[in-house]
Amino acid sequence: MSEARPGTAPTVLRIVLGKRLGALREKAGVSREAAAKVLDVAPLTIRRMENSEVSLKLPYVLLLLRAYGVTESEAEEFAELVKGANKPGWWHRYRDALPGWFSAYISLEDQASLIRTYEPHYVPGLLQTEEYARGVLRAGAHRNAEELERRVALRVKRQQLLTKADAPFLWILMEEAVLRRPVGDPEVMRGQVDRLLEATAIPNVTLQIMPFAIGPHLGAFGPFHLFRFDIPELPDVVYTENLTGAVYMDQRPDIAAYLEVLDNMSARAAPVDETRAFLLGIRKEL
Repeated sequence: MSEARPGTAPTVLRIVLGKRLGALREKAGVSREAAAKVLDVAPLTIRRMENSEVSLKLPYVLLLLRAYGVTESEAEEFAELVKGANKPGWWHRYRDALPGWFSAYISLEDQASLIRTYEPHYVPGLLQTEEYARGVLRAGAHRNAEELERRVALRVKRQQLLTKADAPFLWILMEEAVLRRPVGDPEVMRGQVDRLLEATAIPNVTLQIMPFAIGPHLGAFGPFHLFRFDIPELPDVVYTENLTGAVYMDQRPDIAAYLEVLDNMSARAAPVDETRAFLLGIRKEL
C-alpha cells in the first residue's frame, strides 16, 4: 500500500481478494504477463488488481480464475465475494463530506481486530464527544455548516465500532498536551475528559497518557495508527496523514519500526492503572 489519493481507496475485502487472486496466480505458475494476455490487457492491470489499486471487474476475475485452474464451485464463491467487495461500505452515504483517501481508513478501522494509536494533538476520533469533534473539525478547514455537521455525524457513527459484538481492541497512547489544548470552552473540555474517564471502563479499550515529564521520545514526529486483522491474507497496516492525503504502509520493515516505537512509548507512558487518576486530576483543573 502507498499514498492514497481521492478515488483510489480500497475496502478491506477488496484488499483480501486482490491478494488471494495473486496467490492463486502464483500457485498456478502463471506470470503476470501470461495473465494479462488472458484479459488482453497490460501486465500493469494485473498488478493493480492484485494490489487493490482498482476495483475488481467480475468478468475479468472469472476469466483469470478459469486460467488459474480454479474449480467451478470455488470460482462461484470467489465471484460472490467480489460482488460484496464492490459494494460501498456504510460510510458511503457520507461520501459528500469524506475525503476519498480517508474511506480506506474507515474500512480498515471497521474490520480491524486491534487498533493501536499514537496521538499528540487531539483526542482520537473514536473517543471524541460530539462537541469536541465539532471544534476539531471546525479548526481543520474552512467548510460550510452542512458539511461540518455531516463530518461530525460520521465521526459519531464510527464510535459504534467499540460496542459491536466483535469490537476491536483499542489501545491509545495520548500526549498530555492533548488534554491541555482547549477545544471549545471549559464545559466542552470537561465533557471530553468525562468521556475519556468512561472509556477507561470499557473492557476492549486501553488508554495511556504520556506526561510531559517523560521528555523526548521516539514517536514525537506525529500521529499514526496501526491496524491488525484476524484475516490471514492481511498484514498489519500503518496509517499516517498529511494535509492533502494519507499514506498506508504494510511492508514488514515499516511495521516493525512502528511496533517498536509503540512498545517503547507504552513502556514509558503512565501505566494503565494510573491513567484514571491522571484524568481526574486534569478534570479538577478545568
